Amino acid sequence: MSLPAFDIHVTSTSRLESTDFSNLKFGDIFSDHMFQATFKKGEWGNFTIEPYGPINVMPAASILHYGQGVFEGMKAFSYSGDKVSIFRAEQHYERFSRSCKRMNIPQVPKELFFEALTKLIELDRKWVPKSKFKSLYIRPFVVGVDEFLGLKTADSYRFMIITGPVGNYYSEGIKPVKLTTMPEYVRAVKGGVGDAKVPGNYAASLLPAHLARESGYTQVMWLDALEHKYVEEVGSMNMFFVIDGKVITPPLGGTILPGVTRRTVIELCKHKGISVEERRVSITELIEAHKNGTLTEAFGSGTAAVVSPVGFIHHDGYNITLNQEEMGLIAQRLYDDITSIHHGETKDEFGWCTLI
Repeated sequence: MSLPAFDIHVTSTSRLESTDFSNLKFGDIFSDHMFQATFKKGEWGNFTIEPYGPINVMPAASILHYGQGVFEGMKAFSYSGDKVSIFRAEQHYERFSRSCKRMNIPQVPKELFFEALTKLIELDRKWVPKSKFKSLYIRPFVVGVDEFLGLKTADSYRFMIITGPVGNYYSEGIKPVKLTTMPEYVRAVKGGVGDAKVPGNYAASLLPAHLARESGYTQVMWLDALEHKYVEEVGSMNMFFVIDGKVITPPLGGTILPGVTRRTVIELCKHKGISVEERRVSITELIEAHKNGTLTEAFGSGTAAVVSPVGFIHHDGYNITLNQEEMGLIAQRLYDDITSIHHGETKDEFGWCTLI
């Protein structure tokens, strides 16, 4: 695909100097520029990079009423040699494309996705934090914008990319988080959109997550929708358990988001000779393994959290207590390996980093 020239408008009032990079949270600061493209009459056009700011959509836009939209979460890191690295960009694009297909949204061409990503980060590369364990979060998204009140596939769309410097996702940092099950609610069923990155999945989790936080937990650990028995995921990360020395994670099957970091953890475990299994894990098995001492670690993985230790899991009156103050040995090893690859401190043997 031959792309037309991008229309680039550089801001005259950068917010870079007023941004405190030493005290970054997650998701509340945005870089100077954003990318936009529109889909009309069967093709993508109007490729624009402009100052970050409000966008115009009509009150009847289909995304506002029927939720036809998809988003992705990616990260860029400062890399050795004054470069910038985008981590596993190809896998993120693949997942973005699968999500678009599930939501009946026209595919964003790969050439457009990567050209827009590269040009935007090149323009805002000073927004990439220099410190290790900090990054530039990248949010591509596409939404239906038809001005029409009726349930149908939209004919017009807007594809955008925004970015912003971030620190740790959880307020706990990399300290262990506390989870609870909530069997009266479910995240996804087979045949639904649980394996797509779509707004509705997250909107439906807000009430249970709020109730969990009110009770002192960080997030909900979802169980399957049919039996309320098998662990699936946490809203912001896939789950892993170390039982009898083996790393175990629930298998993908249409109800779990195929995490890019999940895939990274599995591949790293195999590469380093750490035994890893993808299989169903019941909450009963976890409780029994905790009672007999074979459950030694629990952790989550995700683009935002990277690897996050879990120190406490509550289910139906029973409390699983693990490492309360620090990561377990396997989680720490994986976290160190992944973050070292992020920043070019370790050789990228797998070709995971796209350098700018």
